[in-house]
This record gives sequence, C-alpha cells and structure tokens, in this order.
Amino acid sequence: MRVSGVNIPKEKRVIIALTYVYGIGLTTAKKIMDQAQVSLTTRTKDLTQDQEDKIRNLVEKGHRTEGDLRRDVSSNIKRLKDIKSYRGTRHTKRLPCRGQRTKTNSRTTRGNKRNTATSGKKPTDQKT
Repeated sequence: MRVSGVNIPKEKRVIIALTYVYGIGLTTAKKIMDQAQVSLTTRTKDLTQDQEDKIRNLVEKGHRTEGDLRRDVSSNIKRLKDIKSYRGTRHTKRLPCRGQRTKTNSRTTRGNKRNTATSGKKPTDQKT
C-alpha cells in the first residue's frame, strides 16, 4: 500500500505503519484510523481495498505530509536565517536552538569533540 508516495510496511499494524509517512505521528494516525472506522489492531496486509482508499484519501486531503511539509519546514528555517534571528543563527551554526546546553551534550552537532581531562595521567618518562 502506498500513501503520499511512501510504501507502507505490510506486516505491521496500520496505526504504526502510517507513522512511516513524514508528518504523521501516533496521535494523527489514531485519528485517521477512527475516521476511517478501521480497528487499531488491523495489519496492513488485512485491509480491504475500500479501507485502503479511505485511509489514503484522509491522509492526502486532510494533512500536509511528505514534500509539502518538508518544503514548509525548510522555508520557515530559511526565513529565520534571513532575518538573522537568534534561532536562525543557531541553525546556521548547526547548534541546538531550543535552549539545550552545549557544554556537555550536543556532541554530534559540535563534531564529536572528546577533550578529556588530563589530570591524574602518569607523566611520560623524562630524558636524563
């Protein structure tokens, strides 16, 4: 089954499989399942064609997903960078922009710097 250009796994429950689409989380997937009147325990391979069409229509008509949503998010970030806001500059520097500390965490964004303390280290043999 394809929804918004994404292949949905066949062996998983539909509520979990819908989260493979960018922009649909568990809460949204549950709402879609309730609107389509499909049981939450149904597997993707057990869906009828009518149920597949209902779910596909609900996702594509009622929610911004995949390409449109990615474009919106990237344009919002670009706008923040253009107006040189604090969040925009943090995005430019590839640092956390929601208030997280950077002294000990955010190793991946800082390039995985592992500067360990040298106190307690044995001194090297000295020349005599």
